[in-house]
Amino acid sequence: MITVSSAGRPAGRRRGGSVRCGPWSSDRRDGRRGPGRRFTDGSTATGDLLIGADGLNSTVRESIAPRTRPCFAGESVFYGYAGEAPLVAETGRFTMVRGGAAAFGCAVSPGGETYWFARVAGEPLSADDITHGTPGHWRGLLLPLLRGDATPAADVVAATTDRIMVTNATEIPTGTPWHHGRTLIIGDAAHAASPATGQGASMALEDAVVLAKSLRDAPDTESALSLYEALRRPRVEHNITTSGKISRGVHTPSGTGRRAPAPRPGDSDLLQHLEWDIDLSTVAEGSSSVAAAGDGGRDAG
Repeated sequence: MITVSSAGRPAGRRRGGSVRCGPWSSDRRDGRRGPGRRFTDGSTATGDLLIGADGLNSTVRESIAPRTRPCFAGESVFYGYAGEAPLVAETGRFTMVRGGAAAFGCAVSPGGETYWFARVAGEPLSADDITHGTPGHWRGLLLPLLRGDATPAADVVAATTDRIMVTNATEIPTGTPWHHGRTLIIGDAAHAASPATGQGASMALEDAVVLAKSLRDAPDTESALSLYEALRRPRVEHNITTSGKISRGVHTPSGTGRRAPAPRPGDSDLLQHLEWDIDLSTVAEGSSSVAAAGDGGRDAG
């Protein structure tokens, strides 16, 4: 198995795998031995399954859905941290503020630094603005929006002198194909959502567990990938849609011309998907909704 990831992890080495960090190309090489990749140092790797866990701007996705690009999710997100901001809460707590013109969140580190973010709906910032904007410029933009609410948000931002960055929130369109043959994308590469629901890392970790169980419980790789997609797509696409609604401040599905996501599975379904000792093939057999989603997943892949 080849896993193309934005960061290597020691656990892979402990299980007998190899981890290669550094730049690599999007040159896909499929052969009789399975899918593979040619790296920029001239070497190649081949395995039974290629998993692209390479994030929002995935190059593995290019070989599955070459016309799919992250799209603007309706808001810009500002990040910063201040060494001497007014104390908002004790260490170990995360404070969220739903303001009239911006959403704000912050946490205080054990060292007393306040880490914060602010989400502002509107038109996307240009690449030039993001590249050349200064902390003073971003403060000047944010403070009038935050001072309209009786919260500590404005004081925290005002105390942040030189550590502010900004990015446009993006998402992957629902209905994007996730696999083709024995190549699969997971995490943000497949289903990135705007940060409004704060579920990105959680969804990626769930992906890893359900994929491992699918490969264990299905009779072959193709069946495993179809089972995985059938189980995961309703949940993650519900998150994309819900998070997009929050980002845009609207009550209609995010984006235009997109397939409506399947109903979100309940917590009891999710627990069955994640509980390691539960065989996913038995879960699939007892769920007509999973079977229907699986048919759609095979068509997309």
